[in-house]
Amino acid sequence: MSLSEQEVEIKGPRRSFDCFRVFPESRSGKRPAVVVIHEIFGTDAHIRDVARRFASLGYVAAAPNLFSGEVQKVLTPENIGLAMRAFANAPPELRRDPSLFASFAQSQPPDLRPILYAFGTVTSPAAQAGFALDLAAVSRYLRSLPEVDPARIGSVGFCFGGAMSARFATADPDLRAAVIFYGQNPPLEDVPKIGASVLGLYGGEDPGITSTVPDLAAAMKKAGKSFDYHVYPGARHAFFNDTRPNYHAESAKDAWIRVRRFFAATLGGPAPRPK
Repeated sequence: MSLSEQEVEIKGPRRSFDCFRVFPESRSGKRPAVVVIHEIFGTDAHIRDVARRFASLGYVAAAPNLFSGEVQKVLTPENIGLAMRAFANAPPELRRDPSLFASFAQSQPPDLRPILYAFGTVTSPAAQAGFALDLAAVSRYLRSLPEVDPARIGSVGFCFGGAMSARFATADPDLRAAVIFYGQNPPLEDVPKIGASVLGLYGGEDPGITSTVPDLAAAMKKAGKSFDYHVYPGARHAFFNDTRPNYHAESAKDAWIRVRRFFAATLGGPAPRPK
């Protein structure tokens, strides 16, 4: 299938940033759109592949690079690899509490500390609130396109992007649907701001993230919001990413079916064929 790909610049209220945009083969009529939000690795080959998967199904897909600028210079693939090895020995609560990053970074070798501080910066509540505003700018951009139905925009994010997909839903009350892949909860006090239906997909072997999901479920229920989630036994963090060691094929295949069904129900996209 022939897809139309383009690098575009999105202008938000805070700054301008890069975005990988993919149109489906046919651009006739107004289509639903999906914002694909990257992991800590930025808009790498995997995220672009996911955007293309959605475009091949008929969605307009946009994958913004939230790390456009100075952060991207620090969070290079090599540096991320160094940091991930350091995090492998970190306590699980580090993912749940960004305030612990500073003390953890200080305990590491001096040449590693700037990289870890960059991680701490992008996962801080203040930074993520800003990224949510950037994502709201992406949805405004998509609504301006003649190919997009402005009432049918959703998001999907992975790890860092999973947390941002949830945050996005609190910043854009007109977002129709949001998918969280193994991402941290949004601030629970912001849950009443969510207008989207939310789907969460988590790994059973990812306790630092998955153990907090019941709190989100309770907050969503209390606020009268739609939240469905599934935990995959035996799956670790980043189980959907087929370019990483934690890829869990069986869980990833089922998760993709769930996402397609969810977007079919919420955005009017194509549903997967019955087995």
